[in-house]
Amino acid sequence: MKKYDFEDIRPYRDEEAREVLDRVINDREFLHAMGNFLVPGVYAVFPGLIRWLIRCVLKWETRRVHDVHSFQQAVEKYMRHMIETTTTELTHSGLEHLQADQNYLFISNHRDIAMDPAFVNWILYHNGMQTVRIAIGDNLLTKAYASDLMRLNKSFLVNRSETAPKKIFVALKKLSAYIYHSVVEERANVWIAQREGRAKDGNDKTEPAIIKMIAMAKPKTGEFSDYVRSLKIVPVAISYEWDPCDIAKAEELDAKRQHGSYEKEQHEDVQSIANGISGQKGHVHVAFGEVLEADYEDAEAVAMEIDRQIHANYRLHPSNYLAGEKNNLAMDVAVDPSILENKAALFEQRVASCSASARDILVDMYANPIVAKST
Repeated sequence: MKKYDFEDIRPYRDEEAREVLDRVINDREFLHAMGNFLVPGVYAVFPGLIRWLIRCVLKWETRRVHDVHSFQQAVEKYMRHMIETTTTELTHSGLEHLQADQNYLFISNHRDIAMDPAFVNWILYHNGMQTVRIAIGDNLLTKAYASDLMRLNKSFLVNRSETAPKKIFVALKKLSAYIYHSVVEERANVWIAQREGRAKDGNDKTEPAIIKMIAMAKPKTGEFSDYVRSLKIVPVAISYEWDPCDIAKAEELDAKRQHGSYEKEQHEDVQSIANGISGQKGHVHVAFGEVLEADYEDAEAVAMEIDRQIHANYRLHPSNYLAGEKNNLAMDVAVDPSILENKAALFEQRVASCSASARDILVDMYANPIVAKST
């Protein structure tokens, strides 16, 4: 296999952690964003004071951070607070399929930019397994501090900014080689989404192009099925009772339906990340599937198996059943009516918060996982 220089896409190393963190803590734009997020009213009146206070607090709270592991330990308490305040329950299943001394390529459905891999990480971390290296598009990291924080948290960059076909091909080859290098040679866990971009309509469908990209590093003389087995691919199904970005997604899809396109505002993805972190999610479930070990003929066959496991393991919530009732879907399981009654007002409130033309899209977003399970 060709040797690549991964310097421009790899996560930060332990010896770089302190310098990078200090750079972020002293970044005026980062402190401005934190001030607006934490205390917007007070920040508007005393911006300089609030930036200084935030800098002091962060320096103190990260004083013992000297490598990537200690950074993730420092972040753990913020993650814990987020889980306690924005979810009613975080559950998981399927860990019996995994071994703590092994490493895997986790391919999951994609509903939230930051929280999908964050929840996977949380569950692995608290069950004695190593955290994942996270594939993230460089188009999402329009702020220098965002790029630093993500790469400090073991993210590696997927080049989506290139437009020239030859350069795109070279970037994809390097990405494929890095995934293989991470899983097989460095024995690291890796997380990547099943598709480019979130499934805004609730349809979790693996893009065969993602599998083809992953397989670009396969030696010419090797068998495709052997290469797939060497990566120890594990499908992961992540389900949110409530999607904090559901209304924004529905409005975007409605704009595309009406006008043929949707123009994102500057830094809109950064705002989506913030909304995903801070928004209410209700019950979140992460289901780990079984390692792909069969003889797969091609990328399409791998994608079909990933889809089969994700759809089968996806945990349906009352929000899904309420949407299914609205769409008159046949449901295989009996649902306690009292549970649905308790959630009905919240569901109707979300639907009503959409523009009238986008409401059917929002309902479909929650109903589509039921359709996927039945097909």
